[in-house]
Amino acid sequence: MTILTISHVTRYTYRQPVAFGEHRIFVRPRESYDQHLLEARLDITPEPAELRWTQDVFGNSLALATFNRRAKELRIDSWIRLKHSPLLRGEVEIEPYARRYPFGYSPDELPDLLRSMERQHHDPERILDHWARGFVKKSAETDTLAMLTAMTNAIRRDFTYLSRAEKGTQSPIETLHKRQGTCRDFAVLMIEACRALGLAAHFVSGYLYNPKGTSGRIGGGSTHAWVRIFLPGSGWVEFDPTNGIVGNSGLIRVAVARDPAQAIPISGTWSGFPASDLGMEVTVDVTLDELVEPVIPAVPAAVSRK
Repeated sequence: MTILTISHVTRYTYRQPVAFGEHRIFVRPRESYDQHLLEARLDITPEPAELRWTQDVFGNSLALATFNRRAKELRIDSWIRLKHSPLLRGEVEIEPYARRYPFGYSPDELPDLLRSMERQHHDPERILDHWARGFVKKSAETDTLAMLTAMTNAIRRDFTYLSRAEKGTQSPIETLHKRQGTCRDFAVLMIEACRALGLAAHFVSGYLYNPKGTSGRIGGGSTHAWVRIFLPGSGWVEFDPTNGIVGNSGLIRVAVARDPAQAIPISGTWSGFPASDLGMEVTVDVTLDELVEPVIPAVPAAVSRK
């Protein structure tokens, strides 16, 4: 397991003081078996009139900030210390009935997965359907995990990553035509492709790091986006089509949602002259503090009795 420090600073600047409406802030990683929060601090300037924490419908930790004073700058500074336990592709376990595609979710799981299986984008010419079906073998059985791994790697290999500061995402059809996009665009493409195949999929916003402590991963320096697919036996499994990652190695979940609009890291309003807006700067720095080897309890030697 790894101990990480995450610094996430967002800074909005204006030509003259403006008033701020409510801001919704997703910066606190989700607690789970594979990631455990050790310390957390959230500093906001100007100081909010009220800052309260709640959970959204997906169980994400959400900070709500309201303000009663004007300012020329809004700075949101999050500092996190976290313990992370990577899960590799080889450790993904799938129930026997779901190891070959196609398969159906169990009656106990299906009612809770249906909304995550619904398509969100129109595909009248079935362009996305055709692309997704290209990963299903026609003359042999299709291994479920191999199919999803191939799709993840294909996006990583065949599409060009381009950062984009504008809000929102491209449609999956647009991404297929352009063969380029951001991590958000690639995540939405894979989500819709998996839903076209009848699988439940979630959008994930969070942080990216290289477990080896070196550079080489795409999408760092800001928040990152990827996909979770529900696979019976392991539950929600991470797939990062931007970097070709299967499993959670190097991925820190913050917000999970059905749609990207539900997991925007920071959103809010301001009021003032339109020309006052000077822009936004985001800096994310993930530091590996230490690598902790898991402790394996010693097995006591057998004692013979005479």
